[in-house]
Amino acid sequence: MSFWRVLLAIFFPPLSIVDKGCGSVLIVLLLTICGWVPGVIAALVILNNPDK
Repeated sequence: MSFWRVLLAIFFPPLSIVDKGCGSVLIVLLLTICGWVPGVIAALVILNNPDK
């Protein structure tokens, strides 16, 4: 997880995980619309996942 990805996840969470797949982007986008903090948390969790 790079420094720039973390900053992008804080300021615009869906854009930071574009390469992780459409489902992940959609989930993070919906969480960001519901509230900024859940979107940031979801983006950081997805970025921190070593499987993908």
